[in-house]
Amino acid sequence: MSNPLTREQHLDLYYFMQLNRQLEERMVRLFRQNKIVGGLYSSLGQEGVSVGTCYALEKKDWIAPMIRNIGALLVKGVPPRDIFTQHMAKYTSPTQGKDGTSHFGDLKVRHIVSPISMLGDLIPVMTGVAMAGRYLGQKIVALTWIGDGGSSTGAFHEGLNLAAQQRAPFVLIVENNQWAYSTPVSRQVPVKNLADRAVAYGIRSWIVDGNDVAAVYNTTKEAVDECRAGRGPALIEVKTMRMRGHAQHDPAEYVPKQMFEYWRARDPIALYEKYLTENKIWDAKTKAEIDARIERELDVEQKFAEESPMPPAELAEEGVYCEGCHAIEATWQRAKAEVSPPASSFEPGWEVKDYGAFAEVEAIRKETAAPAVFAPAGNAGGNGAKVSKPIVKSGGKPQPKPPARGVEPEVPEVPRVPFGRGPKDKSVREAQNPRDRHAHQNPRDKRGRR
Repeated sequence: MSNPLTREQHLDLYYFMQLNRQLEERMVRLFRQNKIVGGLYSSLGQEGVSVGTCYALEKKDWIAPMIRNIGALLVKGVPPRDIFTQHMAKYTSPTQGKDGTSHFGDLKVRHIVSPISMLGDLIPVMTGVAMAGRYLGQKIVALTWIGDGGSSTGAFHEGLNLAAQQRAPFVLIVENNQWAYSTPVSRQVPVKNLADRAVAYGIRSWIVDGNDVAAVYNTTKEAVDECRAGRGPALIEVKTMRMRGHAQHDPAEYVPKQMFEYWRARDPIALYEKYLTENKIWDAKTKAEIDARIERELDVEQKFAEESPMPPAELAEEGVYCEGCHAIEATWQRAKAEVSPPASSFEPGWEVKDYGAFAEVEAIRKETAAPAVFAPAGNAGGNGAKVSKPIVKSGGKPQPKPPARGVEPEVPEVPRVPFGRGPKDKSVREAQNPRDRHAHQNPRDKRGRR
C-alpha cells in the first residue's frame, strides 16, 4: 500500500463498517415495527465503499452523501442517534422531524452537504464547493458518490465536464453496485468499466474492488492527494454489489440467485476480518471488545431515539423559508487581494497553437494508420467479387479513410434479466414459448390490444 495504515486505523475501518451494518440492521427491525416513517435504503454489502472513501479525507474536506452512504456520515462524526431520529421523524432529529429519510447535513462543523434526490445533481454542486474552497484558499477536497444508474444522467456529464475544465479539487466515487433499481449495468451502458467515461473529460480514473476496504481507502487517498496538489478532479469506480432491493419495499426478485451467492462470499466485513486475522492486526479478544462497544453505543442511541417526542404540529409552518435565521459568510483563508484586481486581472486573450487545424491529428493518424480503407464501387467479373476505388478528396488525390477512434465495446457476460418482475413475469413466458405469446391477451380483442 502506498498509504499504509496504522493498527489503530485498521481497527477504525472495522469499527465503522460494523457500526454501519449493525445500525442498519436495527433500522430494518424498526421499519418492520412501523417506527421508521420514511424510506429505508440498505447499504448491505457496500459498507467498505462509504467507510473507505470517507476515511481517506481530512476533517476540513467536504462530502455530499447519497442514500447508501451512512458509513460516510459515521466516519464524519455524525452520531447514530441523528440517523435513528431522522428516519423516525423525531423532534430531536437534525431536521426536527420534517424529513423521514437521509436529507440532512452539517455545513458548519462536519462539512456535509445534504443529499439531493435528483440523481447526479450533487456532482455540479460539489464541483462548486471545490471551486469555492480553492478561491477562499482553504485547500479542501470535495467528494460525492453516484450509482451506476445515476451515471447516465445529464447532470453527471455536465458536472463532470465543469469539474474537469475548471480543474476542481473534486473526487467522484461511482458505486457500481450492478443494479439501477431493477436494471443491470449491462443493459444501460455499452461499456464494461464506468471509469472509462473519465477519458472523455481528460481526467484520471481508477477502478478498485469495492469490497476491499483497505484498497478503497488506499485508492481514494491517492486521488485525494492528487486533487489537493492541484492536478484536477478524479473519478474512482468501485465494483461492489447491492445485497438487498432498492429499498425495503423491493424484494429484488429480478436478481439471479447465483449472483447473490457470488457476492455474499465476498462480504466486505468478512473479508476484512480475515485480513486483520491473517496479518495479526487483532485477535479474538480485540474483535469481541469492538463488537461489544458497538452494541452498547447503539443500545443507548436507539433508546434515545425511541423515547424522543414527535414534532409539535405548529412546527410545520416554521423554517419553510430562511428569513434571517442564520448568517451565511465565507471563511477566508487567504488575502482577498490575491483574488481581486489588479492581482486577479489578465489579458482577455488565449493562444491557440495550431489554430484548431487538423495537422496534429493527421500526424498521429499517419503513425498509427491501418491499411487504406476503400469504398465499394460495385461488382465486376464473373465471380461476383467486389471492385473498390479509393475515396477521393478535393484535389484529385486518393485519401484513405481515417481509422475509427474507438474500439468495439466489450459486452460483459451477465445473466439476461427481462423487464418486469422477473422469471414469473408473463413477458418471460412469451420469450420462452412463442406459440403462447397471445395467451395472455384480452380475448375480446383479437389484435391483442389492451
